[in-house]
Amino acid sequence: MKISDVTVTLFAWDDLPPRQFGRHTGRMPGGRSELGLVTIRTDDGVEGHSFLGSSSRGANFDAASLIRFLKPLLVGRNPLDRERLYQQMWARNRNTTLRCIGAVDVALWDLGGKVAGLPIHRMLGSFRESVPAYASSAVLPSKEAYAEEAQRIKESGLSAYKIHPPAVWREDIELCRHVRQAVGDGYRLMLDSTWSYNYVEALRVGRALDELNYYWYEDPLDTDDITNYVKLRQKLDIPIMATEYSPGGFQAYAPWIVMQATDFLRGDVAVKGGISALVKIAHLAEAFHMNLEVHHGGNSLNNVANLHVILAIPNTEYFEILLPDSTQKYGLLEDLIAGRDGTVRPPDGPGLGARIDFELIERKKTAALS
Repeated sequence: MKISDVTVTLFAWDDLPPRQFGRHTGRMPGGRSELGLVTIRTDDGVEGHSFLGSSSRGANFDAASLIRFLKPLLVGRNPLDRERLYQQMWARNRNTTLRCIGAVDVALWDLGGKVAGLPIHRMLGSFRESVPAYASSAVLPSKEAYAEEAQRIKESGLSAYKIHPPAVWREDIELCRHVRQAVGDGYRLMLDSTWSYNYVEALRVGRALDELNYYWYEDPLDTDDITNYVKLRQKLDIPIMATEYSPGGFQAYAPWIVMQATDFLRGDVAVKGGISALVKIAHLAEAFHMNLEVHHGGNSLNNVANLHVILAIPNTEYFEILLPDSTQKYGLLEDLIAGRDGTVRPPDGPGLGARIDFELIERKKTAALS
């Protein structure tokens, strides 16, 4: 069996709402983005699929480099040689993006699962059948809006609620106090400050979170400020989470672990280079008795891919649901939903198992790259 073709079909993602998730995104207007359906075909007629892009970063920014720099590595090769192909794609990371490498890798895993007749989490070696989910807010207009959303999430059965705050440290502390009062002492809350504070601000917010019994403190400092992360972790009791966008690939996690700069590692299939990379990170974290908490994937199929990895590893606690849902769910006939018990289960079927809405993609097609 050999790969005979690799294509990317760009299609419109319409009617997105205005939203903001931190200083790094700014206020994004409502409207449209583009996703890319990545298809890897074989001479045996088997296909693997993935989605490239997100509501905030359209696939049109990356797709051409996938075709130009990664497709030549793939055509004529055995699609089951995933590790060999991953290593060769990673060597091209200066010419393309981690998102492209990740999309190809996910499609190769989907194809491999179809050949084996197994879901991806079974191919990896399943650890569990479902996982608890938590909700992540957008930046909301007031502390009251956060409190109302947190109460609604708690009542829905989800295990925890994470705040993306305005990223003004004094306001953020007051907001965190208000949400804690609204949901009570027993419900799990987290803060994701999206790389927005200097060291002194981060320390002040962190000490407030210690008093409020928040569960983790995510990305308070610049993504490459490893020295101040070390200092911050030494002065706080709340666990620190970093490395979501730490520069570099899989090997770049090593200094964060060796320098004891974070309590949890972070990543997802889009920003770290696929299922292959995410599993490597999970095993690295496990060797140091650390959790890898998986970030949302930015689109429906990436979230399914993330879920398969989560089900195959012991050292992650949650599946992340980014709000509003309309910025994460598009292009599938049936998307992931959390049950009343607050857990998420994978779709049935081999590979990713997800049912792609090919009619929608054809109807919304804007370009075909091959």
